[in-house]
Amino acid sequence: MQPIVRSWQRIIAFLIVVVLCIGCSKVPSTSFNPWEIITVPTNEKLLDIAFTQDSQHGFLVGSNATLLETKDGGKNWQPLSLALDDSRYRFDSVSFSGEEGWIVGEPSLLLHTTDEGRSWSRIPLSEKLPGNPITVHALGTDSAEMATDVGAIYKTTDGGKNWKAQVEAAVGVVRNMQRSADGKYVAVSAKGSFYSTWEPGQNAWVPHNRISSRRVENMGFNDHGQLWLLARGGQIQFSEPNNVEEWQEAVYPELSTSWGLLDLAYRTPEELWIGGGSGNLLRSTDGGKTWEKDRDVEQVAANLYKIVFLKPEQGFIIGDRGVLLKYNANAEKSTPEKAA
Repeated sequence: MQPIVRSWQRIIAFLIVVVLCIGCSKVPSTSFNPWEIITVPTNEKLLDIAFTQDSQHGFLVGSNATLLETKDGGKNWQPLSLALDDSRYRFDSVSFSGEEGWIVGEPSLLLHTTDEGRSWSRIPLSEKLPGNPITVHALGTDSAEMATDVGAIYKTTDGGKNWKAQVEAAVGVVRNMQRSADGKYVAVSAKGSFYSTWEPGQNAWVPHNRISSRRVENMGFNDHGQLWLLARGGQIQFSEPNNVEEWQEAVYPELSTSWGLLDLAYRTPEELWIGGGSGNLLRSTDGGKTWEKDRDVEQVAANLYKIVFLKPEQGFIIGDRGVLLKYNANAEKSTPEKAA
């Protein structure tokens, strides 16, 4: 009797797996692929991208002091070498406002340019700086904001000579951190068990319990200050438009995924893209209500962990081992429709 029971158990388990896989496969395909694979002269991990006031002139940064420059909008990239005391610096973030740019990295590193990247100078940072700088945002002439991997936030208005602390205490080691256009921050804890928010004028970070039992992977803002959240198991959730304390119902574009959701970015107020593990890429054209999958990108053997749209027609996706995708705004016009 027992062997028969075990056989039925195996059959039922198999049928459950089949049903789940069928559910996964029902995600429709995009009718076109707007992403072009760009060859870059490095296999290092790329971490951030920024452009100067010239939309053709930009910089890519990454591990082992990787700094790449483009002068044709991102089609071709050339490596740059900086005179540093150690070639193993990890360049985490780059940002420009006009001709003035900043790079921060680990261990504690800050670089500054005022001539559109033709020359870079290193600005000394205090040994008492809490943590390592991981994000920087150019705000205007001589002005920038810098945050560390424990949630310390500093601002300069004199080209980096002096930095003023914006919060009285750090938040603890963070998994990732994002800044809104109007200066608000959201940081996910290292274990993804809670998140914290901060906005200008507050003395300290405000901690928040995660809104489900799933570990939080990443969070950020849209242009109107609405929060988005990516959690384990392929979960996407959005806060209410005018209340970041209230959350809408969770969405699962692809049930029972074995790959994680890593980053989300808005191309327009209604069109957004999500990158994930194993070359998975999702798009929504209705603000996140329904989703479709760009299956042409699955051939890219990389985790797609950062998506940046500098403007609707200019976007990039950064992946592992030197993988870079460039958005082609004319792809929809030139590609015939394909079946979902």
